[in-house]
Formats: sequence, structure tokens, C-alpha cells
Amino acid sequence: MGDALVEASESNREPSRTRRFSVNAALDGFFFVFAGVASVWLAWLVLTESFGFGWWGIAFFVVFWLVLAYLVLPRLHRILTTIYVPDYFIGRARTSDGLLGDPVNLAIDGPEASVHAAMLAAGWTRADDITLASTWRIVTGTVTRKSYDEAPVSPLFLFGRQQDFAYQQEVAGNPAKRHHVRFWRTPDGWLLPGGRRVDWLAAGTFDRAVGFSLFTLQITHKIDADTDVERDHIVATVLAANPRAHVHVLADFATGYHSRNGGGDSIRTDGDLPVIDVTDVPAPALAVTRGGDS
Repeated sequence: MGDALVEASESNREPSRTRRFSVNAALDGFFFVFAGVASVWLAWLVLTESFGFGWWGIAFFVVFWLVLAYLVLPRLHRILTTIYVPDYFIGRARTSDGLLGDPVNLAIDGPEASVHAAMLAAGWTRADDITLASTWRIVTGTVTRKSYDEAPVSPLFLFGRQQDFAYQQEVAGNPAKRHHVRFWRTPDGWLLPGGRRVDWLAAGTFDRAVGFSLFTLQITHKIDADTDVERDHIVATVLAANPRAHVHVLADFATGYHSRNGGGDSIRTDGDLPVIDVTDVPAPALAVTRGGDS
């Protein structure tokens, strides 16, 4: 009797294991792939045909790229990410288009003045805000390889707002390569998953070159895939320069993963979250000024 019940139970579960063919899902997948291929083919046609019209064709292609990269694709990303990307903390910042950006790989305890003091003492320079003047300066600096220590970083969003400030270290006077880290103040009463309270969250990555975004076709910095190396570099420089700072690592805070950021660059992390406490770092008035203004 018992064997019969087991066999009946197994037979009742069997249909649930069978994946049914869905015509709607097949059509949806086909048109999704077709739209992607058609877009690439259209871009190729515009590129090849444009040169047949001489300089006017080249100008048309540039305008087409500008409209596609800075108007059409950002709008499309905003629509899709509003629908599909979770609007709560998952350990990733978001781009202005709503795409998942760099991993949040660092946390800080302490007042803002102490954060500035600790970063400046560690040899970091506060990044300028994005303006027409600073944007033009970083473009010309990249082309001419002229140093720009305070070069602005692109906005990333956490808690529905862009970073409060950012710090960076230029490499060998080359504006295309730099260490940089963005900081966000956490909302009042907000706790990390697991119940830990921190004052700041940060995302640190290393810019290795300037290139085109895989997802938006915009000109942007390309980051190094091993974001843990940059995270550990930030921690090491802060601790070395600030004897009163200390760190506690939340091991396996997030699942280690391989993914891509909003620019299409590969990223990987082990999921650990160092929490640097700078509460006891002296904070003179100079610490809250920008690196270029001090």
C-alpha cells in the first residue's frame, strides 16, 4: 500500500517537471533577437553608406551616433530599468540611465569632516563637480595626456541620489588612468542587510583607459575588472596614513560574483565589505575643502 502511494505521488509530480512549449515566449525571443540584429545592421548600413556622400556623409554619421548614444539609448534604458531593475539596495550603484553600475564595496563610519581628513591625508584628491569647464578640461586633458588631478567622475546613484562627493588618485599624470571612489551618506535609520549601521557607503574602481560604453556607445572610462584590488588599495592607503583609523571586514557580505557595470565593463568581487572607522581621525577645517582649492 505504501509503495502504491509513493508511485502515485511521483506520477502526480511528473507533469510539473515537463517544460511546456510557449508560442508567445518563442515569438518574444525571436523578435528580441531580430530587433538587436536589425539595429546592428542599420548602424552598419549608415556607417558604410555615409562615406559614399563624402564629408556630408561622415557628418551625418556623427550626428546619428550622438542621437543614438546620448538620446535614444539612454531613454530606452530608463524605461526598461524602471520596469526590471529593483529599486532597493542590492549592493550596486546605478547609472543615470538606471543600469546597474559599480559594486558598493566599502563602508565608512565617522563624520563627513573626518572622512575628508582621512582621504586627504592618504594622498587622495577630491574630484571636481561636473560642469562645462571641467568636462572640457578632462576631454582636452585626455587627448593631450595633460594631468588633471581633480577631474570629475560620472554620477552614480544610490538611495535615489548621486554621490555626495568623490576622491581619486591620478596615475603617472595620465587622466585616462586613475583610482577613484564615490561616497554616499546613508539615510537616517538605514541599516545594512544583517542589521549593521554605517554612516557612509562607497564604490571604488580603477579607470584603466578611455573607450566606448558597450551598452550606451558613449565615450567613458573603462574600469579594471578586479574591483577587490581597488577596494583593498583604498583601505590600505587610509589605514597607512591615519593611525587612528581601523577597519572591520564583513566577510561574505554579498555573494561573490562576475558581472558587468553600466558601461559594459566586466567586474568581479569576492563579496567582502570592509568597514573603515575614521571617527577618531582629527578633522581640521582644511579637510572639508576641495583638493584643488586647498
